[in-house]
Amino acid sequence: MLVTASTRWASRAQFFSSGFIFATWGVHVPTVKAHYGIDEAQLGLAMLAAGAGAMYGLTSAGRWIGRHGPRRMAAVCGCVYALLLAGLIAMPGYLALLALLAAFGLVTSVFDVAINTEAAQLELHGGTPLMSGMHGMFSLGGMAGAASGSAALAAGLGAQAHLLWVAGAMALLVAVSSMRMLPNPPAASDATAADRKFRLPRGPLAVLGVLAALGLIAEGAIYDWSVLYMQQELGSPQKQAALAYASFSAAMAAARFGGDAMRARFSPAALLLGSGVLAAAAMTLVLLTNLPWLALIGFAGVGVGFANVVPILFGASARVPGVEPATGIAAVSAVAYLGFMAGPAVIGLLARASSLTAALYVVVVFAVALAASARYTNSGGDQPA
Repeated sequence: MLVTASTRWASRAQFFSSGFIFATWGVHVPTVKAHYGIDEAQLGLAMLAAGAGAMYGLTSAGRWIGRHGPRRMAAVCGCVYALLLAGLIAMPGYLALLALLAAFGLVTSVFDVAINTEAAQLELHGGTPLMSGMHGMFSLGGMAGAASGSAALAAGLGAQAHLLWVAGAMALLVAVSSMRMLPNPPAASDATAADRKFRLPRGPLAVLGVLAALGLIAEGAIYDWSVLYMQQELGSPQKQAALAYASFSAAMAAARFGGDAMRARFSPAALLLGSGVLAAAAMTLVLLTNLPWLALIGFAGVGVGFANVVPILFGASARVPGVEPATGIAAVSAVAYLGFMAGPAVIGLLARASSLTAALYVVVVFAVALAASARYTNSGGDQPA
């Protein structure tokens, strides 16, 4: 299978669009909270609805991608993912918002598995480490989405207008870049499709899934709560608060673009140990300071800390012997995204019971747990080159 520069850039564009869309949602979390008049617990439950949709998508992603190919599923789910942004503050009420976010989570999860499967195939057929760089494009998209959201708010552009512009632009980018992805494989036979039915991960996949969950719980908390934390706990205006997401994503992108070289030099255990320690220290700084500029530096440190956790673990899951890449990634993603989607809801409930500052210490706890468990990653098969 021929891997060309255009196919690699098509994949990078898909990761960029995913990050941009998700960042736009992150920027408008306070907008959604204010528009529907809901508290932190209700907002957390709305995020849990997205998690429920994501879990359903992950149980079917391996089968759907095996049948239709990453290219087709990325095109369909990516475009729907983008267009659903336009409805975030256009729903008639809270229950309708829950339904929209459930659909949002479903297409997000399938799109994510499809583009990670494509990246794994590009690594396999091209013989060059690419996964960290691809996730770097996700973070770059997150940085661009958060920065442009901040600029749009500062310029006085209405929230609905901003969401419509982003939805249209990202749907177009997904559609165009999908045309340059690797060709879809032949349709799977019924017997092959049966082999792709979702199963709970076991052995190395279970270990990788739990470790990915630790990283994504913490990462998801920053995506969903950092802007609100800056605005509500530190008193920053929303246009400045949006920079929390931007600083986190920018630092994560920079670290991920160097991640493939790091993966070639250091073992997964060493990288994850360092990642967890750095993330825990940086998040502690965020929560102890009352200076917005110092909190932004802390969020950047958290981004560097978590930058290469998911690329290492997803890359390993695509190379487990006897498991197809899409199936391995979907299995590990299911466990990881359970944390990613449920984590923000738990933080919302904890924030309601105490404070958002106290609740975000969950990020510190899980970063420490990730560092303490790093030695188990060497069983996942992702050894340094």
